[in-house]
Amino acid sequence: MAVIGTINGEGRIVLVDSLAIEKYSSSGALPPPAVDLELEKVLGDMPQKSFEFRRVVHGREPLDIAPGITVMDSLKRVLRLPSVCSKRFLTTKVDRCVTGLVAQQQTVGPLQITLSDVAVIAQTYTDLTGGTCAIGEQPIKGLLDPKAMARLAVGEALTNLVWAKVTSLSDVKASGNWMYAAKLDGEGAAMYDAATTLSEAMIELGIAIDGGKDSLSMAAQAAGEVVKAPGNLVISVYVTCPDITKTVTPDLKLGDDGVLLHIDLAKGKRRLGGSALAQVFDQVGDECPDLEDAPYLKRAFEGIQDLIADELISAGHDISDGGILVCALEMAFAGNYGIIFDLTSNGKSLLQTLFAEELGLILEVSKKNLDSVIGKLSSFGVSSEIIGKVTTTPSIELKIDGVTHLNEKTSLLRDMWEDTSFQLEKFQRLPTCVELEKEGMKFRHEPSWELSFSPSFTDTKYMNATSKPRVAVIREEGSNGDREMSAAFYAAGFEPWDVTMSDLLKGTISLQGFRGIVFVGGFSYADVLDSAKGWSASIRFNQPLLNQFQEFYMRPDTFSLGICNGCQLMALLGWVPGPQAGGVLGAGGDSSQPRFIHNESGRFECRFTSVSIKDSLAIMFEGMEGSTLGVWAAHGEGRAFFPDDGVLDHVLHKDLAPLRYCDDDGNATETYPFNLNGSPFGVAAICSPDGRHLAMMPHPERCFLMWQFPWYPKQWNVDKKGPSPWLRMFQNAREWCS
Repeated sequence: MAVIGTINGEGRIVLVDSLAIEKYSSSGALPPPAVDLELEKVLGDMPQKSFEFRRVVHGREPLDIAPGITVMDSLKRVLRLPSVCSKRFLTTKVDRCVTGLVAQQQTVGPLQITLSDVAVIAQTYTDLTGGTCAIGEQPIKGLLDPKAMARLAVGEALTNLVWAKVTSLSDVKASGNWMYAAKLDGEGAAMYDAATTLSEAMIELGIAIDGGKDSLSMAAQAAGEVVKAPGNLVISVYVTCPDITKTVTPDLKLGDDGVLLHIDLAKGKRRLGGSALAQVFDQVGDECPDLEDAPYLKRAFEGIQDLIADELISAGHDISDGGILVCALEMAFAGNYGIIFDLTSNGKSLLQTLFAEELGLILEVSKKNLDSVIGKLSSFGVSSEIIGKVTTTPSIELKIDGVTHLNEKTSLLRDMWEDTSFQLEKFQRLPTCVELEKEGMKFRHEPSWELSFSPSFTDTKYMNATSKPRVAVIREEGSNGDREMSAAFYAAGFEPWDVTMSDLLKGTISLQGFRGIVFVGGFSYADVLDSAKGWSASIRFNQPLLNQFQEFYMRPDTFSLGICNGCQLMALLGWVPGPQAGGVLGAGGDSSQPRFIHNESGRFECRFTSVSIKDSLAIMFEGMEGSTLGVWAAHGEGRAFFPDDGVLDHVLHKDLAPLRYCDDDGNATETYPFNLNGSPFGVAAICSPDGRHLAMMPHPERCFLMWQFPWYPKQWNVDKKGPSPWLRMFQNAREWCS
């Protein structure tokens, strides 16, 4: 950085030429400024804009819910509300693993439930620093009190952000996104009140907004009346992370050793206005939650950060839409465990105790660390209360003041929470697939992954070698998996080269100097011609380039890997399982060769799915046979299609399908969603008969480090900061090259 000037408030724009000053310095006189203008002449006459707003007082009515409504009656409604329910219908249809720098994405736990509070990204594949972000919004509260809504939005953003280890609360910046029908009576004034209140709260917290966007025309004429959206503020907070691996997720992990602690940021208040409970009974209420003690939130944030640094919290979740009961239930859903609640009402009603959406946090800590955690929080001036314990038996038992109000299976309540999402899924995905996933959720359990080897860093003799084997990481228009692929090969001791198809077509580089080539994932030519057809055409219909690829394929000292879009390409080129005569296919192709077609569900799928590694001749899977583990998969056209049954039989009986999608028990399967595309016999990869050429739909390059795994079994006993089992694939290729 360079200091280019100062602001002095004198009302002039002055530019001085530093070179002229040096020239005049010998005479002792200063040169005239290059520019010297009055500020008013630069800016012109800009009168301050003024707005006239009138506050409108709306009538409020207290909640009126029939006294006979039970906890279960309320949950049946609240758990299905879109703001509360599972967001599965949003997360599985977008690529949330691309770049391989995603350290914490939307899903958590052994069943990959959509519940993450915070997003974390890494800066690099070789270090643990990164960044994190979270959001907060409480639009329904704004119908009652815009000021409380603004304070709650920033409060929720911070209670979401707190689960990632950050450099400091004072480093937090935010984006404020306002959506109001500001020209209508009452709305502009409400937004003004919310903005001034937000400013005051943020000053108390020591954080700041550094950007945002306003949509202030949230009203329209329809059928002769004005329809307006409720005023809303979305706060997005972001900050740097010193260690991306120190992130706490909501899924319960400790089983019978777990204790649940509640940090009540509202200090005993239980207001139901603007809550999910009020909404599902078609009401708003008269008094909504608020953040009245910002310094207390600040101390709680710092206390949780201290506990995370010492790794004393195994799971944590913020209390938001739905209240304390829903918060704890979600933790049980994600961990596939049970909870025995033991709450006290403290003079509040049953519904206030369970469904008030006051700011707060729930922590899972081990029994042995309980006193230490409570003591550390107390040292920050933060109170905590034991509200229950975790059980390995997946059922929910709720007692308030010693009276049992709920005793149900975790899976039954989770089905309610997932129901709305599955209903929405049926509008975008094959309904039979949706039903399979919905019914299968009832019987899901922690995947039984096993490793036949121990992951380790690459031997230093390969990493420090003066001459490393070169691998061409080939990409086409629309490819997006090249950087993580290069990182994986680099971590295995290769010298990766970024090679574009235009480089090869222009002849500026050739394949002769490479030991390996990799066709990366993505959407070449946006896949408008179906999977990789445009990419394959650029090779097959250019004879000199086709000859070059043929020569590379036939050389006995070369290997190739195709991932996702690259896997589709290798099938279209005939590289896997390969023509009987050997070598790539010509322009005409071979209609008997396998290819990859649209997923059975009818749409793009991104999941962290289970695969098993079978016996095969694939050089990249040597020593990995018998392992079952998770891997990222992200594709819309990944179903292996074999036009010729003879070719399929050949692939299966000659062990040319080394990777299979499998269920929670480790069995190869065609059942959705374990097999996310519907490939026969769970085929997830195909290799050539000599094992040198491998094509696979999943993305091992996006999880070659353990922090890229969204979940893994505790019994693996691996270093979260170290390499994952998938690095072995690339290390095998390096060993083979030697």
